Amino acid sequence: MSIRNYIIIALIVGIIAQIPQLQPLLVWDRQAILNGEVWRILTGNITHTNWIHLSMNAGAFIIISFIFRAHFNATRYSLLIITISLIIGLGLFATHIGWYAGFSGVLHGLFGWGAIRDIQTKTKGGWLLLLGLIAKISWEQCFGGSVSSAELIGVQVATQAHLIGAVSGVIIALSITPKK
Repeated sequence: MSIRNYIIIALIVGIIAQIPQLQPLLVWDRQAILNGEVWRILTGNITHTNWIHLSMNAGAFIIISFIFRAHFNATRYSLLIITISLIIGLGLFATHIGWYAGFSGVLHGLFGWGAIRDIQTKTKGGWLLLLGLIAKISWEQCFGGSVSSAELIGVQVATQAHLIGAVSGVIIALSITPKK
């Protein structure tokens, strides 16, 4: 499957997850998960607070997918996205977050994974991308998320999901030998 078709399918899934009758059933909700709605561990990453939030994450997904397209095929990319989503969904239990919706944690994971793959394949800029990600995550952990982003998406930026995603993406890239 081409990267273009993959992105189109992924964006359609994100749009479907925004259907008003469906979205509340998919968000990451601590109490609902503890009450047995375990699918939310995964699906909380494909829902968004509003259409602006979805658009921001969709744009970032397109860019990240394009930048790192040399490192994956559709099957491996899907598996990576699902794995990072599950790690974030489970990792959020270690935080104070009670409710989460968004793909930005996964995006940070994909970016971390891609930066490590660039470093492993000696692609120019890999170290710079990784340092930029470390700087962004460090800033967010010290000073919080972007106020302007929070205003656009209607909730506080889940910097914990960004951290969990970035760390998991880096660890996955370091754990699995890249295919030549």
